[in-house]
Amino acid sequence: MHQIRTEAVIPASPDEIWAVLSDFSRYGEWNPLNLQAWGQARLGARVPMVFRNLASGGDAVVRQTVRIVAAEPGRELAWAGHVPFLFAGRHGFLLTPRGRETHVLHTEILGGLLARTWTKAKIARDFTPAYEAVNVALALRVAALH
Repeated sequence: MHQIRTEAVIPASPDEIWAVLSDFSRYGEWNPLNLQAWGQARLGARVPMVFRNLASGGDAVVRQTVRIVAAEPGRELAWAGHVPFLFAGRHGFLLTPRGRETHVLHTEILGGLLARTWTKAKIARDFTPAYEAVNVALALRVAALH
């Protein structure tokens, strides 16, 4: 198993950030990793997504229906997807208020046979920068809307 862990502090409330994260229909307007999504951010919902395939350099895309495994408005949003035996991932955002700002913990836990072939160096080189780019894009999106 591997874990990707990135953090950001965004000058907005958790509710403002949640509003952007939970609006799947607009991901294509701002999210550089999760390019499209359709559905609702509610526990147990199945959400079709299109995301960049970072394992192949990011030029290809993966289409997968994920399941929402955490949906607490203003606090946490997470989804899980898998390809039996080959891959399993849990992608999440944890929002913690800090005065007038919000600390965003953006993570993914990667497992399965495919993930076992990846080194920590590959994760740091090919995956972590894309998650950091999402954090920057999220901050810019929230700022543009408020």
